[in-house]
Order: sequence, then C-alpha cells, then structure tokens
Amino acid sequence: MIEKEEIHAAEILTEQFIHDHVFLYVSRGAIQCYDGNKNCTFKAGEYCIARKNRLARYKIESGKDEFEPVIFCFDEAFLKTRWEKNKKTTIKFRSPDTFVKIKPNKLISDFIFCLNPYSDSSGKNEITFENGKYEELLIILLKNQPELAGILFDFGVPEKINLEEFMNRNFYFNVSIGRFAFLTGRSLSTFKRDFKTLFNDTPNHWLVQKRLQEAYFLIDKKKKKPSEIYLDLGFEALSHFSYAFKKQFKLTPTGLAGLKKTTTVKRGTKKTN
Repeated sequence: MIEKEEIHAAEILTEQFIHDHVFLYVSRGAIQCYDGNKNCTFKAGEYCIARKNRLARYKIESGKDEFEPVIFCFDEAFLKTRWEKNKKTTIKFRSPDTFVKIKPNKLISDFIFCLNPYSDSSGKNEITFENGKYEELLIILLKNQPELAGILFDFGVPEKINLEEFMNRNFYFNVSIGRFAFLTGRSLSTFKRDFKTLFNDTPNHWLVQKRLQEAYFLIDKKKKKPSEIYLDLGFEALSHFSYAFKKQFKLTPTGLAGLKKTTTVKRGTKKTN
C-alpha cells in the first residue's frame, strides 16, 4: 500500500515494530527517528529505507500540519517475487543502521513528483497504479545503490543475540514479550527461560521495574516532568504510570518532583533576624 499521510506536529507516534522494509520520503516538515541506539532526523526532500524486524520510535519536529511523508511498504511477498524473476548474488549489507539514508538522486525526486497526478484528495494513490509504482521505485533504488539488494532481498529472521544487552537497550519500547522474543532470535518459551536465568525475574515484572527506576532517575536527577517521560518509557497513559510509580515508591511522580523542589528551596534559604 502506498500512503501519503499528514500527521500533527505535536503528536509523538507510537513506537513500533517495523514489519516490512519501508521507503520514507519527507515531502514537507521533518521527523526524528530513533531505534534504541541512534537518532536520525529527516527533513523535506530527504529519504531513507527503514529496515524490517527493528524497533523504532518517531517524533514529528515540524510545525502543526506541516509534516507530509510519502511511504512505500515493501512486503516480503512482493520482494520475493522480484528476486525470483531476477536472481542475482546479493552482498550482505554491512551497516547496522535501522534507518539507511539514500543517496540524493534526481530519479527519486522525479518519481515522487510524478505521484501527484495519481493521488486522490486524501493523498492516497489509486490502487491500479500500486504494483507498477512499487516496481518502478525498486528499480530506481537498486540502480542508485545496488548494495540495497543486501537489505531488500534478505529474507532471514533475527538470529539469537545477547539478551542482556538487547533488553537493557530496548526496555522502554512498548511492544509485546513475544516481539522481544522474536527480535532476540528465540521462541517465546526459550526467551522466558533465558530471561529467568539471566535476570531472575519474569519479563513483564522486570520491564515495569526497569522503566520505573529510569523514571525515578529522570525526575529526581534530570528534573524531567512526569508528563514529558511516561510515553518515552513505554507507559501508554499518564494515569497508569502514576499508579505504578506510587505503588513502587510510595509517592507519585509529581510528588517526587515537588519534594525535590521543596528541598532545594529550603537548602537555599538563609535565616534573617
């Protein structure tokens, strides 16, 4: 499906698992993308490939109603068909980056420009043009950067990786335990067993505790407001975050923030006669 979407600037998009390789072109505005390790910002006229089987979080950086992306999702079935038709030896893509920047190319800019006549009033492209446009974009990308074949035609699944390192880097992503298991190259049962051996805890309990500890640190030491951090730490609602925080630390997040301010004021106050 080809989509041309508008997203409000203040909205922080829900973090997600990237199911398919995605081509992202920013027509207007800017977007910040984060994969748990690296931040990338894409501005108007820039584009990238977001790789499948990765975790990602997005934040719109442009003004309200000023962000407009063009998105192509290359599903595995489509790519396998194209690979079968033109089987070639593909070189493994070496970069670990989730968001792979594409070299500037006039063919891509012209391609995006030519989509406009096929778009309806909502920005969606007519269904009859989908396959042809996908094919056209794929050809342009591979002609521009042949090494992208190492990404687009890689049909493997995540291999077993260091569980402790992965979880400590990605604990704030709000995805299912099954998704964490898949991304670390494990079945759900093996993931739970390995997790128990490593952390002496269940995944769900450990995740909540880890997020709450980080929240305490950010409020207490970094002076962050609860409303600024709860989404970034994997909590879906401020009320749920506040409830869990109070249950753990016997005071609310705002209570901790207020306590810190009061202590600071008292220490800085001098006696007067």
